[in-house]
This record gives sequence, C-alpha cells and structure tokens, in this order.
Amino acid sequence: MKTIYGGLLMLLVMVAYPDKGKFRQQKISDERYESVGVFDVNGDKKPDLVSGAWWYEGPDFKKRHRIGEVKAQGEYYDDFSTIPLDVNKDGRIDFITGGWWGNTIRWRENPGNSSKEWPEHVIDSCGNVETTRAWDVDGDGTLEIVPNTPNNPLRVYRLEKGKFKAYTLHPIQGHGLGFGDVNGDGRGDFVLSDGWLEAPAKPFIEPWIFHKELNLGSASIPILVVDVNGDGKNDLIVGQAHDYGLHWYEHKVDGDRHIWEKRTIDSENSQYHEMHWQDIDGDQQPELITGKRYRAHNDNDPGAADSYGMYYFTWNGNKFEKNVITYGPVGETKGTGIHMVVRDLDKDGYPELITAGKDGLSIFWNER
Repeated sequence: MKTIYGGLLMLLVMVAYPDKGKFRQQKISDERYESVGVFDVNGDKKPDLVSGAWWYEGPDFKKRHRIGEVKAQGEYYDDFSTIPLDVNKDGRIDFITGGWWGNTIRWRENPGNSSKEWPEHVIDSCGNVETTRAWDVDGDGTLEIVPNTPNNPLRVYRLEKGKFKAYTLHPIQGHGLGFGDVNGDGRGDFVLSDGWLEAPAKPFIEPWIFHKELNLGSASIPILVVDVNGDGKNDLIVGQAHDYGLHWYEHKVDGDRHIWEKRTIDSENSQYHEMHWQDIDGDQQPELITGKRYRAHNDNDPGAADSYGMYYFTWNGNKFEKNVITYGPVGETKGTGIHMVVRDLDKDGYPELITAGKDGLSIFWNER
C-alpha cells in the first residue's frame, strides 16, 4: 500500500509541477553524512566524490577508499562541509570541513595514496559551525573560508604563506549567511540574518559597515545574492532552514535607503537549508536548485514528517515556476543535505546534482 501511495503521490506532483527534463538517480551509498564535495582526489583527471569518512572513485563511483574517522554525535556527524582546496600547495587537493559539536573548522590532508588515511589539521576553534562556504572576499582570485557560526563573530579565514589567518568582520552572526554585491559598487558584501555588511575598499584592513535592514529568520546557507528580475540590482533568495518557506526579497532603492520586498516562491515545504543558482537546463539562464534537508533537526522541525524532495525553480519574468526532480514519502525520495554540489560530471554540458544527507549519498544525472 505504501508503494502504491508513493507512486500516486509522485504522479500528482509531476502533473502539478512537470519537470522540463529528466534526472536519473544513482545511489552511491547509504551512509548518513550530510556533506559531499567533488574533486580529483587521485590525479587521474576524473572527478571523485568525497563524503564523510570515504571518497568514491570516478567515473563510476563504485570503488570507495577510506579517508579517516569522522566523529559521530547522535544521528549527526561533525562534518558539515567539503570544500576542495590545495592547502599545503603540494599539487593534491585537500578539503575543509567543520562541525557543530567540535566547535572547529579543520582541513584534511590528501596523502596522495589511496591506502592511507587523511591527517586532520585544526584551523581554528570558532564556535558551533552550522556549515562553511568559500568565497573570494577580496577579489584576488583566491577563495577564503567562511563558517556560519550562529551567536559567534563572523570570521573570514585567509590562507597566507601556508597558514590560515582569521579576520573578524562583525561581532555576531545568526543562522544564515550569503555573499555578493548588494549595493552595486563591485565589491562582495556579506548578508546575515538581520542585515548586510558593506565591504570597504580594503576588506582585510578597513572596517565593514553593518546595515540592519533584514529579518530573515533561521535562514539558509547560502543566502543567494542574485539579480532575479533583471533590473540591475541584486536581490536575495532565502530558504527557511528549520521552518516552512522559500522566498525572494526584491531589492529596491530609495535615495540612500535599500528596501527589501518579500515575495513567496514556495510556502508548502520546509527545511530549505541549501541552494544553488546555476543553469541546469541549457537555456543560458540560471535556475534555483534546492530542496529539503532531510531530518535537519532529527524530526524536530516543522514539516519534518512531510513528503519531500528536490526541485529547481525557473524564473518566467514574473514569478518562479517549480519543477520536480524527485519527490515522495520517506524512503522513496532524496533531499539536499547541508552541502551539495552542482557540477557537470560527464562533460555533456548539463550539470549533475550530487547530494548527501541522512537519506544517503546520490548523484542525479542530468539526462537532457
């Protein structure tokens, strides 16, 4: 009966929200790590998957190799990002992670040997890490590491002469973090749950200016800073990471005032924790790719028991239209986890979606 119900539910959803293409799911693992990264681990010029204690060898991702122990905390692992970066400049790609319970961000060193485990190095004790992202904060072409640490300062970690140096930009941040040019001056600003930080000309020397203009709640990571409606001003796209709701905030300017008008994208689904803005259907326009972080707070968030899935939203010039990638009851679908990747694995011009989570690790092959 459950299978029949799930099939009927999926059919109704597809009629209501027809997908313009086709995605084929490849289940890689049942492991419940919530983060995945994609990079060439072994130097064979083929992308591999890295998730939790394992990496999976491309191009078929069937052979796995151990990275090392990842501390478990109840139903979680203390591993909330997988950011590729050659930290020690030895020509092998390492990765950055961090977690809520360890209160640290760390990097794991690629040993260059599939039979060896990856040494772990602590970068800093920065407080509870919701997840971590990498952005080029100073525009020099090199990514900086930026953890979202609710109720702790906003710090940016810059790799200088082989070591990470911390720069504190703001005394406290909440749940949610984004980066992009808010005011159109060509510099990247930070968006927090209660306002945005205006970047100075010299971001690691001069102070940042805080504009307390927002109330975004328990916001997604990232908050997307993108021009939704093509008017030349960057808007915000925000998911509610631990509640119902997905919205965009239209950016208007009145003199020196920045005005943010809230628009609904989807009010029927919850736990929009992770999202991307990228062209996945080949129309040369970016789509909003997102979905539910399955059991984000272990069934303690609103909507935790709902059917769920992954979606992409297209902008039609007036509003967002929803397209279903996968949807259904628990056990018959897939969510986004906390750190997913959108990347063209087979080089056919159409990016795949690679997503981990408490519901396993999967690739959604983009078969257009």
